[in-house]
Amino acid sequence: MSHTREHGGAHGPIRPSRKQGVAPRTVARKRVAVQLASGTPVLPVLIVSVIVVVDLLGGAGLTWLPLLAAGPALAATTNGPRGVLCVGLLAGVLGVTLGIRDGAPGHELAAALSALGAVTLASGLASALRGRRERVLAAVRSVAEAAQHALLQPVPAVVGPFQVAVRYSAAAAEARIGGDLYALVPTPYGVRLIVGDVRGKGLPAVGVAALVLGVFREAAYEEPDLLAVVDRIERSLARNLRCDDFVTAVVAGHPRPGVLELVNCGHAPPLLVRGSGVVPVEPAHPAPPLGLRALTGETPGLHVLPFADGDQLLLYTDGVTEARDRGREFYPLAERLAQHLSDEPTRTLAALHDELLAHVGGRLHDDAALLLLRKPTAPEAAVLQAVSVTEGEVIDAQSLRNGPGRIRHGQDRLT
Repeated sequence: MSHTREHGGAHGPIRPSRKQGVAPRTVARKRVAVQLASGTPVLPVLIVSVIVVVDLLGGAGLTWLPLLAAGPALAATTNGPRGVLCVGLLAGVLGVTLGIRDGAPGHELAAALSALGAVTLASGLASALRGRRERVLAAVRSVAEAAQHALLQPVPAVVGPFQVAVRYSAAAAEARIGGDLYALVPTPYGVRLIVGDVRGKGLPAVGVAALVLGVFREAAYEEPDLLAVVDRIERSLARNLRCDDFVTAVVAGHPRPGVLELVNCGHAPPLLVRGSGVVPVEPAHPAPPLGLRALTGETPGLHVLPFADGDQLLLYTDGVTEARDRGREFYPLAERLAQHLSDEPTRTLAALHDELLAHVGGRLHDDAALLLLRKPTAPEAAVLQAVSVTEGEVIDAQSLRNGPGRIRHGQDRLT
């Protein structure tokens, strides 16, 4: 199943959660009960019980006793060594009881119990090794998720004068990020953003995405010209990419009210929403993908796009438009965007993403990114500003109550 990151949701005031009327001892007992229930080898004990019942009803004697080894063997897949040994001990006691009841010869009963003991010990060792691997995997995943979080940083619901929402799905199993990339940062030259797609998948694509995002975040703050930002990325990729690697991307900026600047480097055209219409923004001067300029000699051009109150701009990667259903039909993004339009970018992208997963049958086969930018109207902007200020005051007050050692979440918000 592809994993999805969602940013840009509505933020409410953060208040401390308090549970009153619950005694600490009661909470502790419930916690212990839950832990015991989660560690109980229910299915292995059930298997052993079924074998015992069959033996009692059929009276087949020793024929059924070797099957008791299925209990500890199954427990090794779900429980720790202690659970395996408990199931093995239970099976052994029941095996002795059944053997004596059925009058089994001593040497045959000893052989069956020896086999049961060997399976129990082997299963206990396998369970211990499995637990160790799971702990190592959990540690690796925690480090990977921290790195992924640093690479694709969360995007607030409001950045500068815009409402923003992001949806990202990585096609790779157990991954949170892939070859698609996005970033949105407020700079001294206005809000700037990038949405791109690295050629290929897996760890090599993640490395290139990290390179592009790092250069973009630095250049976006330093370069007053948006084309200079793109040139910085191009020069960095030219030094570090292999000859067959490249990155398609759209870099956008908001230098002044009512205007967006776009630089399209071989990427799918963004979709402009104006009123109830959806129009693709084709580049006036097509340019090659980032990393291939030296082969073509073509340089990108700057596309100035009027962007008034109420307008929206959707940037996406080809993992969305090239997603196919069982009939091999592509996902009609522009048509579905017109159907799911709303004044809340988060709601629009949620509807698009859910429909996209339904279109492909639940799993994407390529990384997919969606970033929706909306310029609210003047009354909406005033409301959003008031909500943002209120949330900031609530968060700062809570941080002060928590003390200086706690993280001040209000400082992490981008405004």
